[in-house]
Amino acid sequence: MKILVIGSGGREHALAWKIAQSRRCEKLYAAPGSDGISKVAESVHIKADDIGSLVRFAKDKKIGLTVVGPEGPLNAGIVDAFQKEGLRIFGPTKELAALEGSKVFAKEFMRKTGVPTADFRIFDDYEEALAYVHAKRSPLVIKADGLAAGKGVSVCRAIEDQKTALKEIMVNRVFGDAGEKVVIEDCLFGEEASIIVISDGKNVVPLASSQDHKRVFDGDKGPNTGGMGAYSPAPVITDEIFKKITDTIIYPVINGLAAEGKLFKGVLYAGIMMTEAGPFVLEFNTRFGDPETQAILPRLKSDLVEAMERAIDGRLADYTLEWDTRPCVSVVIAASGYPGKYAKGMEIHGLEEVEKMRNIVVFHAGTKLGRRASDGHNLFITNGGRVLNVTALGIDYKNAIDICYQAVRTIHFDKMHYRTDIGYKAIKENG
Repeated sequence: MKILVIGSGGREHALAWKIAQSRRCEKLYAAPGSDGISKVAESVHIKADDIGSLVRFAKDKKIGLTVVGPEGPLNAGIVDAFQKEGLRIFGPTKELAALEGSKVFAKEFMRKTGVPTADFRIFDDYEEALAYVHAKRSPLVIKADGLAAGKGVSVCRAIEDQKTALKEIMVNRVFGDAGEKVVIEDCLFGEEASIIVISDGKNVVPLASSQDHKRVFDGDKGPNTGGMGAYSPAPVITDEIFKKITDTIIYPVINGLAAEGKLFKGVLYAGIMMTEAGPFVLEFNTRFGDPETQAILPRLKSDLVEAMERAIDGRLADYTLEWDTRPCVSVVIAASGYPGKYAKGMEIHGLEEVEKMRNIVVFHAGTKLGRRASDGHNLFITNGGRVLNVTALGIDYKNAIDICYQAVRTIHFDKMHYRTDIGYKAIKENG
């Protein structure tokens, strides 16, 4: 079967890497793909949001399965467009992708279905929102309603930070139309974890738990990013807690949608805060996490394509996935200045040495092939904010962390930045 992966980042590289291992995969394409992804898939020069061209390509090449990586095409209706043409595609429809595409929709749906989440208010007027934060005088989380590449959420303890966040979103419109409305919610405290499941609309199959690291600096300091690293599994999610999350969060959402005649087929990702009162939902995503996927898929022993096909066909009942028991750690190497302004075109050194290391895989997030100025030699150069995901399996968390950072330190480019504490929470939690 011919398979098409939509996207070009580290998550899509990990998906393509895993899909290429499937016995069902005869030929793999990635659109637009990247020079890094081209190691496992043929890159097609069609942008991820060019839905019309993607549909034509899939029909022309007789693509048997399309897998959507980023949230943008899902919220633009790529699944609807493919299904209309009788093409098999893995992901939710535009209507259901709104669980991620609209924070307002998600919070109101959680309220309606009784899913535990922080108390919240919704505003479309800046002055009213400002008056509310002045009246609350407490730590708050301020979220742009729409998609903002993982950067539209501000955790604000001080009133000045709250005012700044509101002004940036609603007045300066740094996120464009995504900031027409804001959700202001009470701040939850505890340990975060990511719970990702594959759903066929009635049944779900869980992926391994994981934990993302959103802040740009060590110790969870600095602004939010798209993610600076992840590890799997997350020790904070015990079997008992996972069952509670499934019973009180995942199935109420899936069943609540099904009761309205809406079958959610695809990936449902719940960002969870483990509070003293139990698990609460921070947010929903409707696609594979980034960078969680890079830490989860190296542990997956089962055929990912089979799982996705079963989801499309409504055949996930009594289906389970097999996992490598070893933990996995993935560290993001970023360009200096990320998540703000950053330079591109820096020569990346050390990749060839890292590729020879055991239990290491490098997923390319923001790179492209270039030529060394001194001798014309081909090598990868930086082409994004998050540049590489260096990923390692180890016999335990400490071993995985040590292997991963040994590889990270082997790679270098001008002013590169990475967190040095990815995975250490797992050691603490695991005793």
